[in-house]
Amino acid sequence: MTVRSLALALTMGAAFATSAEAATELQWWHAMNGANNEVVEELAKEFNASQGDYVIKPVFKGTYPETLNAGIAAFRAKQTPAIIQVFDVGTGVMMGAGGAIKPVAEVLEQGGYTFDKSQYLPGIVNYYSKPDGTMLSFPYNSSSPILYYNKDTFQKAGLDAENPPKTWDEVFAAARKIKESGAAPCGYTSTWLTWIHLENFAAWNNVSYASGENGLAGGKVELAIDAPIYADHFQAIADLAKEGVFRYGGRTSEAKQLFLSGECGILTESSGGLGDVVKSGMNYGIGQLPYDTKGNNAPQNTTPGGASLWVFAGKSDDEYKGIAQFFHFLSQTDIQSRLHQKSGYLPVTLEAYEATKKSGFYEKNPGRETPITQMMGKPPTENSKGVRLVNLPQVRDIENEEFEAMLNGSQDAKTALAKAKQRGDAAIAAATR
Repeated sequence: MTVRSLALALTMGAAFATSAEAATELQWWHAMNGANNEVVEELAKEFNASQGDYVIKPVFKGTYPETLNAGIAAFRAKQTPAIIQVFDVGTGVMMGAGGAIKPVAEVLEQGGYTFDKSQYLPGIVNYYSKPDGTMLSFPYNSSSPILYYNKDTFQKAGLDAENPPKTWDEVFAAARKIKESGAAPCGYTSTWLTWIHLENFAAWNNVSYASGENGLAGGKVELAIDAPIYADHFQAIADLAKEGVFRYGGRTSEAKQLFLSGECGILTESSGGLGDVVKSGMNYGIGQLPYDTKGNNAPQNTTPGGASLWVFAGKSDDEYKGIAQFFHFLSQTDIQSRLHQKSGYLPVTLEAYEATKKSGFYEKNPGRETPITQMMGKPPTENSKGVRLVNLPQVRDIENEEFEAMLNGSQDAKTALAKAKQRGDAAIAAATR
């Protein structure tokens, strides 16, 4: 190598090193696994390649509850990431954190972007905003619970594979037929019993989950989950479990594997689970979340699940500028349309929804618009705006403990719900003192 070429190489190496050092790293803690983790990695790489000032570094932190707990521990240790993904039930926890977080609306405006609430899907942005309309977190992967079913299993059981059950009575009847016919070892399973069968069951059937508009109105909050409509619903599930028709997979999304493996013919799960269903190669169908015929003019509307991206306070102006740039990147119509179509999560913006509709995607993929129409079908009532408790993750744990005792035959549904209410009310009271 000549002296001149050596000098040129050293100069170029120094330039690359300076460029790499100049890029500000922004850690993004998340809870996405499987196909959804691939989407996270893909988005980060695409953003990083689009500019040279910032590097988004995704860091998987486990399940939704584990990721929230990691964030709380990081805050206490004063070692917070730039961005953390928090599931819907952690919203009250984050809102109660006050100075620990910086509202996304402020981050965007500080970064030079105009925040326009009207650009976002109303049902989603309202859930993650303060009463005055200030958006607190970026709704990265909002979802709605829907019904998935194995079309091949339906055909083997003599069920109509093009007509999914619409009510819970129809689901339970179809599940029994699947089991009794031998089409599959299990008829029905469900992820997230608390989110789907309590919180969204309340909203979809327009019945109260808790007082004070499910906690959104503030004041003293008491659970209403011991009402007869809940007891009847969970007793039906307990009976199916005793018959071997229903199989319990776990407290979060574990039951999805029972469906993907072909063990169970019907699954209620987040629309965000679609990526793994598609990846499995299954001949699947999608139906709306079943409703209870004893509900109040049901179906009403579902409430957002999934998660949003929160920004911690105490970061530098440069970091906030990078975070704003990343959120602006995620808000682009082509990005949102792709994220929605690939993952099953709802598009954050109205433009992305309209672009997807205009492309003919929903006509080519029946059922894929269902999560959106469920949420936007009717104006929300005081029962269907969502649930906001400062300790909802703790309340869910209590509810899950009682459901698990019910499913193993230790107690009936009425007892399980009465105990969950009593323990949950005490936990809420203790958290709000």
